[in-house]
Amino acid sequence: MKINRYLAILVFLGSAAWIATGEFSFVGSASSEEEGATVAESSEPQIEAATQLQTVGVAVIPQIMHARSVNLSGVTQADKETTLTARAGGVIGELLVKQGDRVTKGQVIARIAPEGRDAAVRTAQQVLEQRKAEAEATLKLVERGTLAKLQGDAAMSALRAAESELEAAQAELERLEIIAPYDGVIDKLHVEEGAATDSGKPVAELIALDPIIGVGEVNEGDLGVVRLGAEAELRLVTGRTVKGTVRYISRAAQAATRTYTVEVEVPNPDFSIPAGMTTELVLRGEPVLATPVPRSVVALNDNGELGVRTVDDNNVVRFHPIDIVDDSTGALILGGIPKGARVIVSGQNFVGDGVEVNAVDADAAMIEKLIAETATGDS
Repeated sequence: MKINRYLAILVFLGSAAWIATGEFSFVGSASSEEEGATVAESSEPQIEAATQLQTVGVAVIPQIMHARSVNLSGVTQADKETTLTARAGGVIGELLVKQGDRVTKGQVIARIAPEGRDAAVRTAQQVLEQRKAEAEATLKLVERGTLAKLQGDAAMSALRAAESELEAAQAELERLEIIAPYDGVIDKLHVEEGAATDSGKPVAELIALDPIIGVGEVNEGDLGVVRLGAEAELRLVTGRTVKGTVRYISRAAQAATRTYTVEVEVPNPDFSIPAGMTTELVLRGEPVLATPVPRSVVALNDNGELGVRTVDDNNVVRFHPIDIVDDSTGALILGGIPKGARVIVSGQNFVGDGVEVNAVDADAAMIEKLIAETATGDS
């Protein structure tokens, strides 16, 4: 029992001495500290790596004056189209044209047989001559006082009536001729020589093909690009492209489509472009300073805006929202990029706005690719 008591006292004294030293570490604790020190040492290279600048490729892309274009599906139409009708009834005595013939303004297309109308003109002329002679004789007698002035007035009234009858007979004879009101082409004939017709019945279809008109519909979003008198093109379904000008822009939208009618006038002196042909209208706006860039250069910022990233003189990334002036085959034509800006063409999606980067000029191969793509886009 005494031995156990002594052992207990010894253990107590040893514990007290250990506590007094302040060393509370266990074997596992010491190893953890050593591992922590090792981890801290190994993280130092990682921190240094994290502070290294991101390398991006930059290039100064030449800017150009570019007019935005709007392409519309459309069709060609005649400048004017008229149905020529008979102004008097009768038989077609002469048909002076065939379908497809070109005619000039004032040319006679057909004549209706007079059937006595020319005789009525000759009779009216004779009556007029007689009334003139009677009026002259009557006025002389009135001046001498032989006849009353009232008889002179009656003779003059008869003369005026004869003149009116002659004019009416001549007008009736003139109505027998169907005349072209403008230069054009006889697109269709509705009568044959010797056929009977009535007043108001169609005789021929006349169309004016010089100029030819391209007609299309522009949506309300692109209406601001279109200008009266601006240059435009028609790309015909045959592959031919002709130049013209915008001559008409509707100011009221189509109720069903909310689009506006646009007409492009193109010279067609040889009538080589027919009416009714499918075509594409290419309308161009005012030229603006723009930058042609490959599509790969465009990026999104944190707000979801579309733009390009550049680096300033301090190699800090800047984001520039863009305005798409035109979208061509090889490139985007953009507005909103400062002149002479160093555009990030490689690595733009791995850097944020306001971050300092290591900006290096793009290599020769990339520059050549950029030039080729932007040249294709500019064309």
